[in-house]
Amino acid sequence: MYETHNNTAFQNLSDFDNFSIQEETNFKRVLLSPEYSTPIPADELILSWNASLSGESALNVEIRALCSGVWSRFYILGKWSLNASAFPRESITGQKDDMGEVNTDTLSLTNPAQSVQLRITLLAVEGAAIPALKLLSLCYTDTSSALQSLPPEKAAWGYELTVPAKSQLGWQDGNGWCSPTSTAMVLAFWAEKLNRLELDVTVPTAARAVYDRVWEGTGNWPFNTAYAGSFEGMIAYVTRLSDITELETLILAGAPPVASVSYDLLKGKEKAGDSGHLMVCCGFTADGDIVLNDPYYHADQGEVCRRVFSRERFIFGWKHSRNLIYLIYPDSFSIPSSLYNHW
Repeated sequence: MYETHNNTAFQNLSDFDNFSIQEETNFKRVLLSPEYSTPIPADELILSWNASLSGESALNVEIRALCSGVWSRFYILGKWSLNASAFPRESITGQKDDMGEVNTDTLSLTNPAQSVQLRITLLAVEGAAIPALKLLSLCYTDTSSALQSLPPEKAAWGYELTVPAKSQLGWQDGNGWCSPTSTAMVLAFWAEKLNRLELDVTVPTAARAVYDRVWEGTGNWPFNTAYAGSFEGMIAYVTRLSDITELETLILAGAPPVASVSYDLLKGKEKAGDSGHLMVCCGFTADGDIVLNDPYYHADQGEVCRRVFSRERFIFGWKHSRNLIYLIYPDSFSIPSSLYNHW
């Protein structure tokens, strides 16, 4: 048994019977969770959500944290909908005080949290159905704790999943669409596996569905997983890992993750001047180097989506996001157990 990897931890919630109803009308329901003790002393929190909703419904997600015996206020971590014309889809700026700050999709705390509590507001236009929550997920990170290494899972070396290629380029405004393009690639992978054509969405469709009008882009992490998880029978969330070995475990199980890296570091620079790049992990070469579907390629110029990067260079570039990934898979899929409570 290896030493517990306590730089990050994960919590999934799918049973909401113990949430109390704080307010309820024909078009609004406010749910308050119990107080949850954090698995680690976490100073960064990322909340993901999946819901069954129509274009006439939406939800707002909030979180507060108990730090040094004092509860923070509730911070809004997203206003989410599939129809931004009916309900705004946006992160909320200006949420900074002595206890913490919201940076688009991440709550950064001044002191580590010992407990957290969630508040979810479910909304609908009058006469429409209030959305149903499917999943809430919490990724906890202790940024003072170093990432830890694991022995490689060499059974994954030489193994590769066939993930359909999609390019973010060639579309108007597509230069910044690495996240929804990667999300669309993984959805297309499951579309083929499950014979569900509706999962194979175009890149512009995915980009429109995750666009954050306040951040003015498509890179909001939980917005991407919320979109993927809005499809019937699909689960999607944001989490962080300790080591590339855990990617090998997921590849062997048949679940291609989306990894957030610094493109500058990945391509050989020693300092990151970019805000991050999303790519799909498809497998590993026989020597243990990583195979990625890179959405930033010019198909019309003969470039290909499949890229191979050295193991060491990938690890260096991935640390820029503290080893963040999206996991997207059907609820019928048997996700492998995580020895370190990372998914």
